[in-house]
Amino acid sequence: MKLSDFMYDLPEERIAQTPVEPRDHSRLMVLHRDTHEIEHRHFYDVIDYLNPGDCLVINETKVIPARLYGERPTGGACEVLLLKQVGPKRWETLVRPGKKLKPGAEVIFGDGRLKCRVLETTDVGGRIVEFECEGTFEAALDALGEMPLPPYIHEKLQDKNRYQTVYARQDGSAAAPTAGLHFTPELLQRIRDKGIDVVPVLLHVGLGTFRPVKVENIEDHEMHTEYFEVTEDAACRINAARERGGRVVAVGTTSVRTLESAAKDGRVQAMRGDTSIFIKPGYQYQMVDALITNFHLPGSTLVMLVSALYDRERILSAYEVAVREKYRFFSFGDAMLIL
Repeated sequence: MKLSDFMYDLPEERIAQTPVEPRDHSRLMVLHRDTHEIEHRHFYDVIDYLNPGDCLVINETKVIPARLYGERPTGGACEVLLLKQVGPKRWETLVRPGKKLKPGAEVIFGDGRLKCRVLETTDVGGRIVEFECEGTFEAALDALGEMPLPPYIHEKLQDKNRYQTVYARQDGSAAAPTAGLHFTPELLQRIRDKGIDVVPVLLHVGLGTFRPVKVENIEDHEMHTEYFEVTEDAACRINAARERGGRVVAVGTTSVRTLESAAKDGRVQAMRGDTSIFIKPGYQYQMVDALITNFHLPGSTLVMLVSALYDRERILSAYEVAVREKYRFFSFGDAMLIL
């Protein structure tokens, strides 16, 4: 298939710049795959579509303040975005300006509290850097780093916790699993009280989120690896839901990629490691029965993923409806439930 098959027109004013308060008051578009019906609800209504015995799978990754602004010793502003830790003091990063930050270059942050040296260039144009700092790296990053909001969000975030899910637990993501931003502790408790098991898995969001598809033939696109984990307890609970006739409802495309990466013969396996799974039309889902997700960038691998779960033409038609009905798009935008 072609990249152009996954494009749609989106007016810039439909891109959400600030989050809705309360979290669960965002809008919810419900797509019924069996009848092709579209409903317009609010996110707090999602509980109406979950049944006792279902399993709701969430990604408990936590966003780190991964964007660092510094300067070279000779002058000149620089930006370093942390993607993945690859050693005790070493990180895979994206940098700007790339032409100035070649192997051997140094960057200083916070008047010297934190420094890094570029070691090498990665295959996809990033950099491996090594840090040195006063005190612990975590303390320096917390003091100097900023939340890595996507480039299409121009408003400054007033509360950095608003770019975290309420169930974020494990540091490591360079971006939020944004479908989970709609949940409140109260809504999650109501879901549990209804008899739905809420099961955490883990996928640290990395370069795959930032890297656009640049090839017209999508078969030629290479996905970047991201670290994921499914514990023994999580695997047992997810499989038990399936065995009792419940559905596996994934919260976000990161949960989808985790579940499908750990799937074998219709069951999810306890495992950890890196995944570069690329889910696109033609892929046969093994574990995911329903999906809660946000609206995604035109031509992105995420539009391809949801098109594999439903139907490409119907997904793009739903996006056109969302534009017409003034839904808010992307990270701080509204949500979609595909049943």
